[in-house]
Amino acid sequence: MTVHHRPPAPSVLFAAPEAAALTATALEQDFAQQLLVLGDHQVAIRRCGQAPAPVIVLLHGIGSGAASWLATARQLAGVAQVIAWDAPGYGESSALSASQPRAEDYAARLLQMLDALQITRCVLVGHSLGAMTALCLARQHPERVSRLLLISPAQGYGAADRQVQREEVRSRRLASLAVKGVAGIAADRSAAMLSSAASPEQREWVRWNMARLNPTGYRQAIELLCGDDLLRHGQPAMPVSVLCGDADGITRPDACLHIAEALDASFALIAGAGHASPTEQPERVAGQLAAAIALSQGNLS
Repeated sequence: MTVHHRPPAPSVLFAAPEAAALTATALEQDFAQQLLVLGDHQVAIRRCGQAPAPVIVLLHGIGSGAASWLATARQLAGVAQVIAWDAPGYGESSALSASQPRAEDYAARLLQMLDALQITRCVLVGHSLGAMTALCLARQHPERVSRLLLISPAQGYGAADRQVQREEVRSRRLASLAVKGVAGIAADRSAAMLSSAASPEQREWVRWNMARLNPTGYRQAIELLCGDDLLRHGQPAMPVSVLCGDADGITRPDACLHIAEALDASFALIAGAGHASPTEQPERVAGQLAAAIALSQGNLS
């Protein structure tokens, strides 16, 4: 029977910097974008921190982008090289060729990004739907991932017993995009990403990130969510942790605990956070990620 435990407390790892504004101007100052041209496509990334610090790679969820990691990335810049991508079809990243991509398609693009940046090994973090790409890459290329963290992971609806839910979710999301457009989706759904205690600035930051979705990339991500299943990839070779906001109403704590048990992973709740915990509780999320970085370097037992 697996014993689920919390990683070391954030206070033993680093002193968190003071909170800073969540604005587009601050984003470009603190977490600047870089474009990688990889053959016939490109990948947009954001990065902060300096070598030779260890590398942590952050994958966002279906309704956000690399910029959504800004608050957490700031916290980690002193202990890691922090890299967040815009997934295929998000931001200025080229979309995938397949209209109904699987996790392997996203993982292949992620591997190309790691190769281009000469990252041979990293701590890999997937939030929400980003967990599917993270776990897929970790299973395919365990030598590239020292530790895997899944934050509020989305299991997806690809399992045979989820057919009814799959068709309902696909129809609802595609219809919402067609009728409301990206701006309407952002106005309607962004509040559900946070707890009732979130600040107005945090709410606006989630809405701003969601309003920058590209319809093509979002449609492909809907197909990934509806057509794939996180747990089909199986348990990876490296240590895994699953985190979830204690007020997450999208990927609820009980669902995240089920995923942790299936992957033989540790499990911890992020106090005072909804689904978008990296924005709402960046110090607490960064503390968990910093613990994973230290463990990956052998600095903690």
